[in-house]
Amino acid sequence: MTIERSPEHEELAATVRRFAAEEVAPVIAGYYEREEFPYPLIEKMGAMGLFGLPIPEADGGMGGDYVALCIALEELARVDSSVAITLEAAVGLGAMPLYRFGTDEQRARWLPDLCAGRALAAFGLTEPGGGSDAGATRTTAVRDGSTWVVNGSKAFITNSGTDITAFVTVTAVTGRRADGRPEISTVIVPSGTPGFTVAPGYSKVGWTASDTHELSFDDCRVPAENLLGAEGRGYAQFLSTLDEGRVAIAALSVGLAQGCIDECVRYLGEREAFGHKLGAFQALAFKVADMEARTHVARLACYDAAHRLASGRPFKREAAIAKLVSSDAAMVNAREATQIFGGYGFMNETPVGRFYRDAKVLEIGEGTSEVQRMLIARQLGVG
Repeated sequence: MTIERSPEHEELAATVRRFAAEEVAPVIAGYYEREEFPYPLIEKMGAMGLFGLPIPEADGGMGGDYVALCIALEELARVDSSVAITLEAAVGLGAMPLYRFGTDEQRARWLPDLCAGRALAAFGLTEPGGGSDAGATRTTAVRDGSTWVVNGSKAFITNSGTDITAFVTVTAVTGRRADGRPEISTVIVPSGTPGFTVAPGYSKVGWTASDTHELSFDDCRVPAENLLGAEGRGYAQFLSTLDEGRVAIAALSVGLAQGCIDECVRYLGEREAFGHKLGAFQALAFKVADMEARTHVARLACYDAAHRLASGRPFKREAAIAKLVSSDAAMVNAREATQIFGGYGFMNETPVGRFYRDAKVLEIGEGTSEVQRMLIARQLGVG
């Protein structure tokens, strides 16, 4: 199967590739080592329209599609995953739920700034006591007159504590169904709301130039109109959000896998041992060949899912497959690239050292590899 790109998609890829090479690559190592959020890069990405790629122009976006977002994520991740995950979370988890499920008033209030990169939004799903079991939400939101009173905590929330974070969309139990199961809704909690506390940033293995925090809510009151979508539909909404997010994470994974190839091809052509370029040694050449094959398959799976999503066709199974094979390709390629680089690969100053640290979380975030296998098995009618 061949996934054809439109001329507009090709132009976008070239533009983002040039930005990543000229603007991100020269400075990102410093941000990574300082564990500092790269505000200047985010501002430039906003000016390029990257944060509004799949949002209609009427809502402040660029009027593109999800394929365009995946292309941008792949090109950024070829150089750095912290910048790429900031974009992925800002769009896929921050802006898209608002666009998909928000009221006209909510979209008019928040989307223009989100699409321009002037503001970021986060999606508060995971909790300290549960990750994959998202249905076991303990955070609550109780209606009290014209407000929702939110209590609970969230963990590992990307883009939740930056200087430009506008709000966090929080999943919370808002009641009980007739069968006793929790009724889950989603509520928009603006930054700075009394009772909403952002903990200090995590010390992470990778993605160290991205923003990740634990959040707590203590009698945090927000207006009743901050309910996102219909009351009790929060579980269905976040399942839909995660399906889309898996396609985006697959694209980021493909980018990291490709970045490993890019670095290895360059290194094998420059480095010499025993009087020969490293690329002359078949053991190393075969490693890169396997990396290329692995990435090619992952890219096909990713863009098959992305095109299905963009065209309105069912894509749940394809999203799970794409996320599974792409994150695996990223992890294996990062390990192989580190091996090819030898001691230099173990240094954070080299891109492959950062790739190695960044790759593992791709098998965990937005649904672990085990969850993807479970979803695929269910689609086959087993498991």
